[in-house]
Amino acid sequence: MATENRNPEIRKDAVNNRLVILSPARSRRPSDIKSKSQSKPDSNPTQCPFCAGNEHQCAPEIFRFPEDSTSDWKVRVIENLYPALSRQLQVKSDNEEHRQANGSTGEVSLRGFGFHDVVIESPNHSVHLQDLSPAGIAVVLLAYKKRIEQLCAVESISYIQVFKNHGASAGASMSHSHSQILALPVIPTIASNRLNTMKEHHNQTGKCSLCNINTHKLLINESTHFISISPFASTFAFETWIIPRYHSSHYHQLDEDKAIDLGGILKLTLEKLSLQLNDPPYNLMIHTSPLHIVSSELPYTHWYIQIVPQLSTIGGFEMGTGCYINPVFPEDAAKILREVQLPNKE
Repeated sequence: MATENRNPEIRKDAVNNRLVILSPARSRRPSDIKSKSQSKPDSNPTQCPFCAGNEHQCAPEIFRFPEDSTSDWKVRVIENLYPALSRQLQVKSDNEEHRQANGSTGEVSLRGFGFHDVVIESPNHSVHLQDLSPAGIAVVLLAYKKRIEQLCAVESISYIQVFKNHGASAGASMSHSHSQILALPVIPTIASNRLNTMKEHHNQTGKCSLCNINTHKLLINESTHFISISPFASTFAFETWIIPRYHSSHYHQLDEDKAIDLGGILKLTLEKLSLQLNDPPYNLMIHTSPLHIVSSELPYTHWYIQIVPQLSTIGGFEMGTGCYINPVFPEDAAKILREVQLPNKE
């Protein structure tokens, strides 16, 4: 697919209010872009604390699926042994901000309260998320749902981020397939910006920006309840979103049937990215709404999954402006991924 004659564009993301420069690489076609990272096998995976039989090496378990399983568990949710936040710290019931001594400067410091959990996606060290069946992935997705519902009961928790780092260069410190859940007493700025942008779109159009999202030339795959797309203003090369076709503000509203359907399209997406891009490291993030939104915010809030293959590094321009340079037009990425033919495994 030639891109030599395509001019650069500056596009705006109507969901996150971000600018991106689409500047096609002159020296390579989009289909030639591959990951250069090579995964290295563990020298001694038998010592992995996430493997079945080594449960005693882990931080305390929160729950497992199936609940009454012993060595035959499918998914375990545990506390993070090295948490970013402390679940032991007490937070005042009114979530009062504790200002620093020089509070007149506007600097604010909050107690580092929150929850940081790990979801072990399989008892088998060599099995990755995309290797599971759609029903197997659904078990992982429903573990997220259950843990979020538990954290919803903590009054001072405002926002929950589910994320997965696959590969060392994507931030994974353990090669055994896992994901993480961080529950915060504050709403991160990027989430607030997303809500404000979606509200503005709804005020102008009367429609939810994700229900009304542009799929022309951007659609990759679709299932009964979900679509996968290359977003119009993709921040990263081959960035992919999986979006519910039905309007839903919170991820934890997901039911079992939809979880299996989501497991199928997520598996297909990860397999296509792996085959096309040479098994790249990637980050997967579930962008859901803050827990305590009011009824008037429901019409324009809509959750989705973002998958970002790590194919390049960011530099000073991106860090200084928040505007990223993407060398692959999303229309090209969508076409390439649509046409990926997976090998017949039967």
